[in-house]
Amino acid sequence: MSGEQNLQLLLKGLQPILNEGEYVFVTVVEHFNINQKEILASFNEKEGLTLVLKREKADELNLSYDFIAKWITISIHSALDAVGLTAAISTELTKHQISCNVIAAFYHDHIFVSTKDADKAMIVLSKLSRSYE
Repeated sequence: MSGEQNLQLLLKGLQPILNEGEYVFVTVVEHFNINQKEILASFNEKEGLTLVLKREKADELNLSYDFIAKWITISIHSALDAVGLTAAISTELTKHQISCNVIAAFYHDHIFVSTKDADKAMIVLSKLSRSYE
């Protein structure tokens, strides 16, 4: 099941969803006992394993973090080889001084923005999508 590749259709169909909760990026040197269902995302880097977790879980495990984020899901099913979606989203958020961290999963793109910028980011992304109607 391949996703959409046409950039104009992708932008028109963004339909961003602000998920509940606060999320943090942490790093651990070795895998420790944590339920897989509590890990939103992970990535192995040479320096350690990066995990994206709910803030409460990181606090419970005494894991340190610097960035507290809100998680926005882009609703449209984008193809992993679609060209320009990440650039268009990050460029538009940059115009409004909003930093973003993007994770592309199989069905959707996921944007992590500072908690203070979440509402503003939702407005910016919604306006971006409406500009392609």
